[in-house]
Amino acid sequence: MVDEQNYYREITPSGFGIAIKVKEILFSTQSKYQKVEVLETESSLGKILTLNDLMFVTEGDAYHYNEMITHLPLLSHKNPKNVLIIGGGTGAATKEILKHKSVEHVVVVDIDEVVVNTCKEYLPEIAGCLNDERVTVEITDAFDYIKQTNKKFDVILITSPDPLGPGVGEYTSEVYQNLKRLLNPDGIIVMQSESPVANEQKSKTLYASLLKNFEIVKTYTSPVPTYPGSCWAWVFCSDSVNPLDNYDEQRYEEIIKNCKLFTKKYAEQRLEQETLLDDLI
Repeated sequence: MVDEQNYYREITPSGFGIAIKVKEILFSTQSKYQKVEVLETESSLGKILTLNDLMFVTEGDAYHYNEMITHLPLLSHKNPKNVLIIGGGTGAATKEILKHKSVEHVVVVDIDEVVVNTCKEYLPEIAGCLNDERVTVEITDAFDYIKQTNKKFDVILITSPDPLGPGVGEYTSEVYQNLKRLLNPDGIIVMQSESPVANEQKSKTLYASLLKNFEIVKTYTSPVPTYPGSCWAWVFCSDSVNPLDNYDEQRYEEIIKNCKLFTKKYAEQRLEQETLLDDLI
């Protein structure tokens, strides 16, 4: 929320947060689902998108989150061709996925068309990829989509800050079974799992449910400067594939030349940083 001093401030559940100097509010509206704003900042972050007064994506540090959620699972799959993104209306994850030449089709499911259109207009460097011929954007409830579609995917990414979008509530066995139904053999799911620093209880709840539904559950963390606690976690889930099992040097080299943060060594280090998560899993 922008205060009377023109600072965007966000306080975490743990009582601390961030402040960013705002030059002007470029766009503000209340969609059917949430408050959507684009702020021009007086900082290296450039323009930022907030949803319900919470940070969602910035021009300056989007790569921190999106390189980590995308490249580790895609490089762990032998030949990722079809990818599903749940909650990917900003286009930031899609931008990273399309760096993989093997990818033929990306389906982006987002419940809020206002978010998609706003990002295309105000954040074209991030969201312009949503116009790529390999990308299909489905404006629908993610819970309904995973129950009804018959499409199959090699990798599923869940980027939504709430399980499957507004109003769905916590993950259930039914949700997991539907997600697994959409996976091709040796499929991989990676989902964001909140900040283990700023939102410990939510992370605990998620990990407990994942361990009951997948044979392989691996967590990893990385700094995201503008997210709560500046530390974020993701969880890698599969019934047959471990992270980086199918690492291919040639494919890897093609990817990292267009990355700012992600490397194989860095990913391995983050997968080994279990101390922070020991009490959560």
